[in-house]
Amino acid sequence: MLCIKLARQCRLLLEKQHKEGWQRLQREESGKLRSLELLFKKVNKLLLPLTEVKGIGEDSAALLTQIGLVTIRDLLEYYPFRYEDYTLKDISEVKHGERVTIEGRVHSEPSLSYYGHKKSRLMFRLFVGSHLVSAVCFNQAYLKNKISINQAVTITGKWDQGRAMITVNELRLTNNVSQAFVPVYSTRGDLTAKGIKRFISLAYKQYKDYIEETLPQELLQRYKLLNKKDAIRAVHFPNTQEEVKQVRRRIVYEEFLLFQLKMQALRKYEREQSKGAQHSYDEDQLDAFKDALPFPLTNAQNRVLQEILNDMKSPYHMSRLLQGDVGSGKTVVAAICMYASVLSGNQGALMVPTEILAEQHFSSLTDLLLPFGIKLALLTSSTKTRERRETLQQLVSGEIDIIIGTHSLIQDEVNFKNLGLVITDEQHRFGVEQRRVLRQKGGNPDVLFMTATPIPRTLAITAFGEMDVSVIDELPAGRKKIETYWAKHHMLDRVLSFIEKELTQGKQAYVICPLIEESDKLDVQNALDVHATLTQYYRGKYEIGLLHGRMNSAEKDDVMRRFEKNEVHVLVSTTVVEVGVNVPNATVMLIYDAERFGLAQLHQLRGRVGRGQDQSYCILLADPKTEIGQERMRIMTETNDGFIVSEKDLELRGPGDFFGKKQSGVPEFKMADVVHDYRALETARHDATLLIQSEAFWKDSEFEALRLEVIQSGALEGEKFD
Repeated sequence: MLCIKLARQCRLLLEKQHKEGWQRLQREESGKLRSLELLFKKVNKLLLPLTEVKGIGEDSAALLTQIGLVTIRDLLEYYPFRYEDYTLKDISEVKHGERVTIEGRVHSEPSLSYYGHKKSRLMFRLFVGSHLVSAVCFNQAYLKNKISINQAVTITGKWDQGRAMITVNELRLTNNVSQAFVPVYSTRGDLTAKGIKRFISLAYKQYKDYIEETLPQELLQRYKLLNKKDAIRAVHFPNTQEEVKQVRRRIVYEEFLLFQLKMQALRKYEREQSKGAQHSYDEDQLDAFKDALPFPLTNAQNRVLQEILNDMKSPYHMSRLLQGDVGSGKTVVAAICMYASVLSGNQGALMVPTEILAEQHFSSLTDLLLPFGIKLALLTSSTKTRERRETLQQLVSGEIDIIIGTHSLIQDEVNFKNLGLVITDEQHRFGVEQRRVLRQKGGNPDVLFMTATPIPRTLAITAFGEMDVSVIDELPAGRKKIETYWAKHHMLDRVLSFIEKELTQGKQAYVICPLIEESDKLDVQNALDVHATLTQYYRGKYEIGLLHGRMNSAEKDDVMRRFEKNEVHVLVSTTVVEVGVNVPNATVMLIYDAERFGLAQLHQLRGRVGRGQDQSYCILLADPKTEIGQERMRIMTETNDGFIVSEKDLELRGPGDFFGKKQSGVPEFKMADVVHDYRALETARHDATLLIQSEAFWKDSEFEALRLEVIQSGALEGEKFD
């Protein structure tokens, strides 16, 4: 606990130093903070402000602050995002189109010509060994007066094999390449790449002896990793390509290990400090309920059910994420868990993002649970005043066992007698504060988060690192695969004829558009125009409905209820139908301009059909201009597996954009990449699990530096350690 307080005080001290200046702080706080300051410096001089580096003044430090660099350590750990390879190659071995560095001597006077609007072309020839090579420099006219016959030059550029010519990107008037691998850093504003390199060089020369090893020797030896000092030197001043490879191995593993240690330490603390509901129920009664289900559970459902029930029976607070593809059977798992909570003398609450989804869950759960004497209630903004008053009273008295609702459940007037289990469906639709308020309605209820958005494993163990994760990765037997087709826009008439064929058999269809109305900037279909077109196309034979985000809740609910009753045959909509809508009679999903959507979103939209016994179809209407757009269409037609789709989506979009940039929860690593470095992530996670569970990690001096890194993490600060 003392170490935690010290780490927090050190961080606060550092912030004050940066704002007011080191010397001024020493004078003002000499009495109160003198001992802490000395300990702070002793612990790690790399945590001193950048102005302590000779050659970095206040103005330079202010520039570095703009890219988040405050301490000497921040600067030393500001890693390049790539390297320029200036290794010299034999010209006879260079491939056409390859970027290459060559050195030689100028053979001819440079010839300068102009074209276009002030554009220049400078050409000359040089000998590279025994090979005569042409060189062309675009828009570098100033070089004409610097290049002379027999001048030694080193050129980096693109090689044209057929013309024995190199297009010059960089030209140096020397044959001495000082560094074969040159780091390239991100810059911003007035901060130049040259300036960053100089500042890093100054900091490294003056403070390299203060770089301390973080990883224990056992891990360094097991994975043959560079030590920390060598890694910092090599990442900024590499000598060979192999050294670049080795330094990356070291940094990636360390980043992943520290993150996993922080997440698992947080989980360990929360489990030990917070007591859950500790459900205790009659196993025979629960088995009787499962046996009475109208269908057998899949192996995956049984597996995750056991994981959840084990958590509920433990004395620790449950915080578990349940993933399951569309139609995998998450709702019945939720029903069994809530029944177990009621058998234990507790109440259950299920919070969903929309009223339509709340009504669907209420209907399906009532069918399952009412025969077993369980009283359920529905609470939404549409609940009438008298019914609402009765529901609130019965929640407090304990007459209601399970409540299903929307955001209405988190209002102040909603209270429970004994809330034991909280389940949120499509949990990413709720803010953290909303989920916290619902949890606080009970003493400390167990919490289960459910999502039908398949999350790749690499993201699940980073974005949700502090949760336990269960996955239903198997669909119920007999479920027909949705047939997915990619059609070009010129095939629209054939597509609409196919939809009409389904409509004549009493089926229904969704038609999805990326926009609500016409846009001057985007040449894509919009819901208003498509609704008008289809109304005319089917000439009154079928009812065409319209659903979009600008409609109020009552209008949306009215359209959806009519669609559920088959009073609306074709529903033209934007992506508001993406989550939770369940109309088993709908067998066709047509998506206009499908290349405008991400893979995960396309898969969610496809999941609105195929919910009944009939064969269903998804038609992607798209003329993608890019390779990525074409690849998305191919992936969708090749697989129905949401987890495969999500992995491909992650590869194409990257982790930062998978959930949405603002609320992804995905950590931004300095060098590690959760997609391409997933093996290192798995290894680090395994090692972190063993370390957190071992006594040695918490006590032995060998792990002291690693422990300090974990303690200093923002993930372990705040109320949890007060």
